[in-house]
Amino acid sequence: MRFSVDKHEKYVVITLNESSFSNEITPKLKSEFILLNAEGYCNIVLDLSMVQECSDCQDLSSLLVGDRLCKKANGLFIVTGIHQQIAEIIEISNLGQSLNIVSKLDEATDLIFMEEIEKELLGSFDQKN
Repeated sequence: MRFSVDKHEKYVVITLNESSFSNEITPKLKSEFILLNAEGYCNIVLDLSMVQECSDCQDLSSLLVGDRLCKKANGLFIVTGIHQQIAEIIEISNLGQSLNIVSKLDEATDLIFMEEIEKELLGSFDQKN
């Protein structure tokens, strides 16, 4: 599996540098989600802009692992850069109901920062009461 990891203070971006999302990628991607979560990253963005095809919706089930890990850590798992063929598979499999999906990486980072600001504001509100 070819991918890049871009770590930031509040989030990490995994860019999958493959043309096809296949069952060889799934276990490696799950492992990467677990490793990043263990390092303390609760906000993970998965950029699929290079991925053109996916043969089976079961391969995309690895995305649910990332989503569960981030939710458990009170963070966000966001998928971005989805091509039409993969979007159709996500729609058919109802994965879209569970996942945060945005079209561009900028939108994903904006969503993370808005969520972080909201946590800080709610945290300070809770301390006052």
